[in-house]
Amino acid sequence: MEHKKKVKAISVETFVFLAIFLGGFIWLGSIMGVGMMFKTMMATAHDLLLQTSFFIMAMAVLAGAISALLSEFGVIALVNKIFAPLMKPIWGLPGAGVTGAVATYLSDNPAIIPFASDKTFTQYFKKYQVPALCNLGTSFGMGLIVTTFMVSQGDEYIAPALIGNLAAIIGSIVSVRLMLIQTKRYYGSSANEQYETLDTDGVEDQNEFRYIRTGNLFQRVLDALLEGGKNGVEMGLAIIPGILIVCTFVMMLTFGPGENGYTGAAYEGVKLLPLLGSKLQFILEPMFGFKSAEAIAVPITSLGAVGAAISLIPELIKTGKVSANDIAVFTAMGMCWSGYLSTHIGMMDALKARELAGKAILSHTIGGIVAGIVAHFIFMIFI
Repeated sequence: MEHKKKVKAISVETFVFLAIFLGGFIWLGSIMGVGMMFKTMMATAHDLLLQTSFFIMAMAVLAGAISALLSEFGVIALVNKIFAPLMKPIWGLPGAGVTGAVATYLSDNPAIIPFASDKTFTQYFKKYQVPALCNLGTSFGMGLIVTTFMVSQGDEYIAPALIGNLAAIIGSIVSVRLMLIQTKRYYGSSANEQYETLDTDGVEDQNEFRYIRTGNLFQRVLDALLEGGKNGVEMGLAIIPGILIVCTFVMMLTFGPGENGYTGAAYEGVKLLPLLGSKLQFILEPMFGFKSAEAIAVPITSLGAVGAAISLIPELIKTGKVSANDIAVFTAMGMCWSGYLSTHIGMMDALKARELAGKAILSHTIGGIVAGIVAHFIFMIFI
């Protein structure tokens, strides 16, 4: 029962929830027909499972294997060495922070938590800097998966995906810097105290050594590939519920009826998000360059689950709703936000700074929007 509290069995929220839950289904059913609504729901979830979820899982397995191999032979340690000097002047964090950023880029947001609970890592941080690790890690969560997925949609999306990565980095700087302003103010006079102090021998050399697997070269390569691939399977399984649940309803709120009306086929819906998007098009087009109102569905979904968000993209490409510019923006916002609304509370709790969760969410919302705007303008200038 971790992270749960005891409340009355039946309360006001029970009836509010029922009103919203039943009202939503009644509204959808009144437009699509109850039978067609459920048939479309099942067909969409089934197609997403077969065509998207397993595709993302396959990429996660390959990406996990590659990342484990890079770690085994010191490439990640090399990246850490190269980029560590940039952390303090740009992000305002110690050089050790780049290790957490790389870890989340290769996996997901919570990958930074084990670092934050390791005293040999946190000893380099001041008290006010540790909560900002949540924003730093989230800015790069599932970055490799998102980038690989975008590139796999076609050669013309390679440059936009790379632009999106650059924009996500800029968004992360904005998010972390805004968060540091808040944490420094929150901790006041104790902000500059060291978070951890250790006297353990060898701690200062933690960046000079790494652990490797036992065995000869072939065994190490094989073990790294298989263990990394196994981690990819676990990640792929973990994001399936988000894809099927979130994306099914987003699809039904994004697309309209088929050529012959509502038939119960996959990806039919009521076009609510495009309607909302069209009302905001005067803002969305100059900010992000979206030419289609349907494109707003991707960043909205990224708020809760980036795995679900990227699974919307193949259908949007197929129907001609998105452009290369949109892919750059999707990559930037998807990677920078990476489902932060569903992970920030838990991550801030793990960092022992839950009271700052609201400030972290606000800072990261701004960072993601900046990432999308920057991606659009970089694309316009260079492409």
